[in-house]
Amino acid sequence: MKFLLDSLLLLPLLLICWLEALVKLFIPKKRKSVTGEIVLVTGAGHGIGKLTAYEFAKLKCKLVLWDINKHGIEETAAECRKLGAQAHAFVVDCSNREEVYSSAKKVKADVGDVSILVNNAGVVYTSDLFATQDPQIQKTFEVNILAHFWTTKAFLPVMMKNNHGHIVTVASAAGHITVPFLLAYCSSKFAAVGFHRALTDELAALGRPGIKTTCLCPNFINTGFIRNPSTSLGPSLEPEEVVSKLMKGILTEQKMIFVPSSIHFLMMLERILPERFLAILKQKINIKFDAVIGYKVKE
Repeated sequence: MKFLLDSLLLLPLLLICWLEALVKLFIPKKRKSVTGEIVLVTGAGHGIGKLTAYEFAKLKCKLVLWDINKHGIEETAAECRKLGAQAHAFVVDCSNREEVYSSAKKVKADVGDVSILVNNAGVVYTSDLFATQDPQIQKTFEVNILAHFWTTKAFLPVMMKNNHGHIVTVASAAGHITVPFLLAYCSSKFAAVGFHRALTDELAALGRPGIKTTCLCPNFINTGFIRNPSTSLGPSLEPEEVVSKLMKGILTEQKMIFVPSSIHFLMMLERILPERFLAILKQKINIKFDAVIGYKVKE
């Protein structure tokens, strides 16, 4: 009862906060300068990671690029140098904790202290639970979430000391809304969203307001990882569109980025609509893609 009464007393403050949020919608937020910052991007050899590196290069940042693919990472680094930025390429398997830690030490010694960390590396297997092999499930979690712990533990201490930095988590709409035949992927991305939210609260509790956090949650992206995706929500997103939204979110210190923004609306609906109606709504959304089905009905 006491909690209920205390909550009612907060209603005037809630109205003020709503009004403040409404006003901010019409006031463009100033973008911060990141010139000279040391930016580390994991999974920078292709897709979103590659394009994100290019955008930071245009902003005259010093790039540290990690990827397991040597050819891809060297190609990204070369393009960043053409754009006028310093770029350092490292072949790193982000699923290997000790390799992450040893590579982080080399980055600190050879390049300097990372102040913007973009945890982008990810893997996806499109199959049902029975067709997803045990090593694939393990790899999904090692890359999509455990690697975030290792990289953040490696580079956050200096950010904490300076009360300055930015941790970016590339998650997915599948970290909020589940999709059949992406069981391991959805589970890992739910964990990534939870990592972002918990880290944000922990930094606040530790009195480090200068360290910002951003989480990207896009719908299907046309990068070739998922074959023949389709949904009534619209066509697959182009990587350039997603990276444009990501960069805007980072530079304006936005905590959660949904691409398209309708994902946020669907997420709120899922929390308030009856279960039966949600099932019908999901049928209307009609998410499809090529997947391996291992479950067989016994005759």
